[in-house]
Amino acid sequence: MKTMYCLLIFLVLFVIVGCQISGETMVLLDEKIEVINVSAGNEVGNINTNTIISLTDKESIEALETVIRTAVKQKVDVNNSTPDFDILVEYAEGFPGHPIHLWLAEDEEPSTLMYIVDEERVTYKTTSKSTIQLRELLMTK
Repeated sequence: MKTMYCLLIFLVLFVIVGCQISGETMVLLDEKIEVINVSAGNEVGNINTNTIISLTDKESIEALETVIRTAVKQKVDVNNSTPDFDILVEYAEGFPGHPIHLWLAEDEEPSTLMYIVDEERVTYKTTSKSTIQLRELLMTK
């Protein structure tokens, strides 16, 4: 019986530690994304509604959705900087959208994302591979 309790405690600790190592990622609704509108960044906390790119094809939407969902929470000071882009993820069926700021990095560096409506200004970092994908999506359209 002691062995089972020890094994159970070890399993619980393993799960807790594993969850903390993996980091918190950005969240989107589990609904169909209809369009992702991209505009030039204005200022932190406000979205620019003048769309410069509308991603409507399935491949582009899935690529940007993956970049967003895999960005990991990491503190970055964005207080005195202007985002490069504002992204608005819009869902089908009238669900509320997700407005996100993007600071696009150079190819070999991670980019930074932040929910626009987040008063605490929690930031999320992408991988350098995701930055390359973002550059392909946003700079070639």
